[in-house]
Amino acid sequence: MVFSNLPQQQRELPEDGTTNLWGVSRLSEVHRVPVASLRPADSPRHQSEQAEHTHLLANSAQELPPIVVHRQSMQVVDGMHRVRAAELRGQSEIRARFFDGAPEDAFALAVRANTSHGLPLSLSERTAAAVRILTTHPHWSNRAIAAVAGLSAKTVAAQRRKLGPATQTTARIGRDGRVRPANSAEGRRLAGRLILESPGASLRAIAQKAGISPGTVRDVRARLLRGEDIVPLRHRLDENGRGGLNENRQSGERRPPVARLVAAPPPAPGRDEGGVSGIFPSLCRDPSLRLTENGRRLLRMLELHTLDGQGWQSVAQSVPAHRAQIVSELALECARQWQRFASQVRERAVAPVA
Repeated sequence: MVFSNLPQQQRELPEDGTTNLWGVSRLSEVHRVPVASLRPADSPRHQSEQAEHTHLLANSAQELPPIVVHRQSMQVVDGMHRVRAAELRGQSEIRARFFDGAPEDAFALAVRANTSHGLPLSLSERTAAAVRILTTHPHWSNRAIAAVAGLSAKTVAAQRRKLGPATQTTARIGRDGRVRPANSAEGRRLAGRLILESPGASLRAIAQKAGISPGTVRDVRARLLRGEDIVPLRHRLDENGRGGLNENRQSGERRPPVARLVAAPPPAPGRDEGGVSGIFPSLCRDPSLRLTENGRRLLRMLELHTLDGQGWQSVAQSVPAHRAQIVSELALECARQWQRFASQVRERAVAPVA
């Protein structure tokens, strides 16, 4: 591929969502630089230069885009084929933009440049480049590195797992330059608490406080309403900090069951809509009860009393005669406990707000 065949916006480094990461904002204006002062590139290519591509560029009638040079070392970051083409043309100078930054950042910029224009990198070259960036920039997110290397985030995540603990971080920088937790489980839990405390708060406000995206907050809110665990299984961490269902299957471990209530079915036609059986389903849908330990305990206690009259009669008839007296006394004691409980709850309902 020659540059003359590319649209104008692809002839120089693109200003996309990874600008804050791979350094386009740190490029200087165009200068004319002596070709003899340049050092060979730290290239992500297995074969640093291809003669055929160099000759194609040298024979191009159009002016080639400026190269990128690491100012501190004068090493070519992007455009080694253009440098060789300039030499073939007999040019003593070449147009260049300087990059100011660390050598590791310069390499990442070189990778991004070679996946966006010019002679494309092979899959093995892009994968090897991603592995190198993972070791030098473990704090970058999988999606950010994927955007730089021209790979999928899943591929980068697989390489991160192969590299082991050295590349595992608790927080990572995304393509937009914002820092977010590597696993959103804690952010989801915080968002869940914030939603319960302030149901009317906007998604964006909760997202800023919880350190997650508004889309994740929307998912948390939807899960609350459906009575599901607000942290998807793939985001939950085991004791060693590893996440995902497959890892536990491979290690033979089993996760503890997630405490979850199944909402009671709607009342059958003809039943008292205002009685216990009619009110109980709405309580099951209340996140403030469903997502707290004592709230779930209360719902389990109340569920025992959702029987209709025929159900109570059937249970009473099943009590053996020799246990009837003690069961009767226990039932009365339970009724007294419920009365005391009802009084305590009623006091909360009428207590003035401090």
